[in-house]
Amino acid sequence: MTATLPVSPFAAEIAQAVSELNAARSTWRRRQAGRHAVAHFPSPSELARAIEHLSAALFPVRLGEFRGGAAREDDFVAERLGQALALLREQIARELDYWEAESSETFDADHPDTIVRLFAATLPEVRTLVDSDVEAAFIGDPAARSADEILISYPGALAILHHRIAHELHKLGAAIVARIISELANARTGIDIHPGATIGPSFFIDHGTGVVIGETAIIGANVRLYQHVTLGARTPLGLARVGPRDRFARHPIVEDDVIVYAGATILGRVTIGRGSTIGGNVWLLRDVPAGSVVLQPEARRLDQAGAREIAAELRGGAA
Repeated sequence: MTATLPVSPFAAEIAQAVSELNAARSTWRRRQAGRHAVAHFPSPSELARAIEHLSAALFPVRLGEFRGGAAREDDFVAERLGQALALLREQIARELDYWEAESSETFDADHPDTIVRLFAATLPEVRTLVDSDVEAAFIGDPAARSADEILISYPGALAILHHRIAHELHKLGAAIVARIISELANARTGIDIHPGATIGPSFFIDHGTGVVIGETAIIGANVRLYQHVTLGARTPLGLARVGPRDRFARHPIVEDDVIVYAGATILGRVTIGRGSTIGGNVWLLRDVPAGSVVLQPEARRLDQAGAREIAAELRGGAA
């Protein structure tokens, strides 16, 4: 006997929404006339699983919770890598299918495998870079009790781990897969690092919320950023002539040993010279020579009469 499904109390609303969503899809597809349909897109949930396995392979004890002893550690790493690379291969293949549908070019059947093999070869360097980032955070944050604490709990460490992985995939041509990985970190930390950004060793983001680093940014070694720092683009007025999808260097270059404090906004292809300090809430559109200190004017302490005058101005009335 076939069970009868209960009738939803929202049946009329569902029917209307289904009809209108069908119309919206049809409108979109007509606007995209000439483009080929793609059966599958890269999956954020599958890539999240891949990153979990990769993190365990890179840091088996701290992030993989491995407890089997040194003799079995390599077997654990091999198992988690196998799972991660299989997941990545599937998602990269989906991305390449998408790009094939967008153009007349085709990829070799083994191209996803080639990307995965080349990516796997970068993992020792990824581990070394993340180790340097964790050490920089431990040196730079007196509140940290251990380097292990940083790796397993600091949002900046999670964001840079994702970025180190995403950056290698971005360089190998898996741009959508890389971008999804960066957005997985953004969703958890509020730190938005484009996978195209180039970041040197010993990079530390303290607190982290609201940090934005654009696609063509170049960051040197031993750089520290605080929360709500933006390394962004200064969109040229002639962008309509350039074309919004054209790639051009439009984000800052931050040289070695620079500190950028909370709320600073640095826009355009400007260079912050080595060893400089950029104060909080500074707005920068020009190059800064090496060794500079850039600050806002200090807040003034007013007497009571001055305070009343300023307060009245802010309220729009007379003193």
